[in-house]
Order: sequence, then C-alpha cells, then structure tokens
Amino acid sequence: MSHPYLPNTDADRAEMLKTIGVTSVQELFADVPADARYPKLPKMPRALSELEVWQEIQTMAQRNANLIENACFLGAGAYNHYIPATVPHLIFRSEFYTAYTPYQAEISQGTLQAIFEYQSMICALTGMEVVNASHYDGATSAAEAAILAINKLPKRNKIIVSPTLHPEYRATLRTYLAGKSLQIVGDEKLDAPLEQVLAQHLDEQTACVIVANPDFLGAVRDLQPIAERTHAAGALFVVSAYPISLGLYKAPGAYGADVVIGEGQSLGNPLAFGGPYLGIFATKKEHLRQIAGRLAGQTTDTKGRRGFTLTLQAREQHIRRERASSNICTNQALCALAACVYLATLGKTGLRQVAELCYHKAHYAARKINRLLGYRVDLKTEFFNEFVVECPRPVAAINARLRAQHIIGGYDLSKDYPHLGNAMLVAVTEMNTKEQIDAFVEALGQDAQRQRSSYDHRRE
Repeated sequence: MSHPYLPNTDADRAEMLKTIGVTSVQELFADVPADARYPKLPKMPRALSELEVWQEIQTMAQRNANLIENACFLGAGAYNHYIPATVPHLIFRSEFYTAYTPYQAEISQGTLQAIFEYQSMICALTGMEVVNASHYDGATSAAEAAILAINKLPKRNKIIVSPTLHPEYRATLRTYLAGKSLQIVGDEKLDAPLEQVLAQHLDEQTACVIVANPDFLGAVRDLQPIAERTHAAGALFVVSAYPISLGLYKAPGAYGADVVIGEGQSLGNPLAFGGPYLGIFATKKEHLRQIAGRLAGQTTDTKGRRGFTLTLQAREQHIRRERASSNICTNQALCALAACVYLATLGKTGLRQVAELCYHKAHYAARKINRLLGYRVDLKTEFFNEFVVECPRPVAAINARLRAQHIIGGYDLSKDYPHLGNAMLVAVTEMNTKEQIDAFVEALGQDAQRQRSSYDHRRE
C-alpha cells in the first residue's frame, strides 16, 4: 500500500509470501517446531471503532483521582503547581517536541540556546556555576552526584546519606552503585540526627555527604555547619533542593554546597502519573569535567555572531557508551525546556510569589490541623510547604475516607519511616485554596470524631 502507517491487506501479504516463495504464513514458519511456536492467541474482544475506543479510554481515565475534581495534599517529591499557558504552547512546537540530541550545532541553534538559558537560570537559582541538561529525575541526579564525588576522590569509598533524604533517592543510589566497591551509610537508623550520623561515619574515606533541604519530612535547616564539617573531612557536600523553595530560601551554593541536585518537576512539568520528570544537576566549575549529561556553551562564529554548541563532550559521549560519563541521548531536555519557559515566565518576582503562597498556605493548614483533637504538628520545626502530621489512626484508613470526599490526602509515612507511627506527610501549594484547606481540616476532624463516637459506642 502507498501509505506507510496503514496495515497490510490480504493482497499485500499474499504478494509478499509469493515473493518469498511460500504459499502461507504457516509454511513460512514450518521450520520452527510446533511446541516452540507462540501459543494460540486468547479469544479477543470484538473490534471497536475509533469512537468506541475513545469512549472506553475515557471511562478508564475516570477511575483516576484527577486534580481537577479533587483537592490534592499529596507531595513527597512530586507537587501540584500551576503551569502557565506559555509552557505547553512552546514545548509542544514541533521543533522542540520532536528534536533529538543536537549533534550538529549549525542546525540546532534554537534547541542549544534553550538548553543554555535553562542552565543559566538554574545556576542563578542554586548559586552554582555549572548546570547540565539534564538527568531523568532527582533520584538519578543523586546517584550521578555520588559518582562525581567518587571520580573526583578516587581513593575514597564511602557515601554518607542523610536518613531524611528521599527514600527513592537512597534506593536509586544503591542500585546505581551496586557494582562498585563502595559503602553507602548513614540511613541505618532512620531516626538518627544528621549530626550523630556524621559523628559515626564521617572520616578520610568519605567521598561525599548527601542531604536534602527541605528534607523528605519537610524540615528546613541551616546546613552551613554541616557543610563546614564535611569540607573539613575533605569530602564533597551534596544538597538535594526543592527548586520552588529557592524562591524564598538561601541558595545551597551560598552555604557551602559543592553539588546541588533536585527534582525539577515542580518547574513547569505536570505530575503525569510519575514522569517524565527532570533531574536537576548543578555544581562548581572545578567539577566540570566530571559532569554527566549535556552542556551547552555560548560562543561566537567566524563572523563574530553569537552561537551555541554542545561543549566539553567527546563523540563517545553519544556513541561509545562504555567510555562515556552518561548515556542520556534522548529528548530528555524537553523537560528542561519546560522548566526554562516556566522560570522565564515567572521571573525572580513571580517565583518568590509562588514560594510565599506555598509557605503561608502550608503554615495556615498546619496551625489548623494542630488544633484538632488527636492530631499533632511540630510547629517549632521550620518547614516550607510540607509537614508531618501525627494522626490518631492509620493514614491509609484516613485517606480512604478523604477520597470519598474528593480529597487526596497526604503521604503515608508508615512504610518509609515506621518509627513515626501513624504519620501523614502533607503538602500544600499555591493550587490549594483556603476553602480546600478548610475542607481538608474539617474532614480530618470529622474522621477523628467518627472514630471516637464508634469507640464510645462499643464501650457502652
């Protein structure tokens, strides 16, 4: 047939079989033993029209708890932020949406400039000097930061991770480094303070210390003493940052970070059921040669005109993977472009406004929840937009009742931090209205009241 995307007709198949010299598909596979052939296909449902398929998919999609019909207080690394219309308008343009690795600078100037602008803005946000574009997610960036440290300090074999670093980051780190003779320590006791972890593990064998700020439990702290202690031991200090929080808080580079990593999903990328996401990776210029991923540089051509190119990367970075520091060669930079457009749209003032909204709304919610009988929030601990709530009963049961009221509750911490007991990690962003927060607090209070009434009734 003339159109390459339409399936072959019976006549097409007959013509191909005739050219091969067989009379049927069965004859084509005659040399394959019968017991080794693919088993008989199960009975399939009847064929559907395009309209019927669309209706079926819509029905399936409605099973999801979408964020249009539900208020969301679930974070834990992926956050519901507003995405300005400029972001999808630009990233879905075909020259960006279908672009591949920009090998040839002469025909990839738009993509290369977009990467360069992204790198520049993340440098400003993190207080670092060099940024790549980019890794697959925050967990991947954490693993790449550890690899950078090991390559920079090859005689050291220990990675210290904070117990409150994202659990998925810690798991990915161990998966990435499983083939190396390394120690990954620090999170043996999940309730151990960071100072205690360093006292136990920090020594001349330590390549890097990886912490989060805000950490996975939402706490924000002054990490400069930790940075100084790490540097005194000759190790690198790696900080995992929530980029929206940097609109309000000090950049990690200002308090001693050698590498800043993070999940960039909050910068103009949708939740999208878990991906694709954006792994932010920023560092100092002295570590430039250890960076994996793309680096776009600004230069001038022979006529003095400004131009952009991939820089400091040998060709094997893309085609001889055993010699490369990275194999990121797909259009992962599309997520970085979304972050670039998002940051350019908001600007410095807009990003601070978003951060302030998250901060104040979260603190409003925390104060109201803390007044509920049976619930407790540690209001003395500094936090940005996420905080731990001690609950009167298992979080899974509370969340089930919340869903019935079109509320997506917080993250159940029982699996990752069992020592916290019945604890919920609640996230609040600029997308949560005062009415949604009040309804969430009321629903929590009603659940606790219902349980007390049920308990009193059983006692009687």
